[in-house]
Amino acid sequence: MFDFDQYLGFLAFLTVVTIGFWLMIFLISILPYWIGGALLERFKLSREAKKKEKA
Repeated sequence: MFDFDQYLGFLAFLTVVTIGFWLMIFLISILPYWIGGALLERFKLSREAKKKEKA
């Protein structure tokens, strides 16, 4: 049915697809949290700077 080379190629293909799938899941779950935290931190710093200017 399959030669050994074809079997290794199929396993390499499955490995690449699986790594890509889990990387996509990781990025979809982590990036919004990371961006949201960065925006919140920037907002807090700018609000603190405005308070220091007024005082």
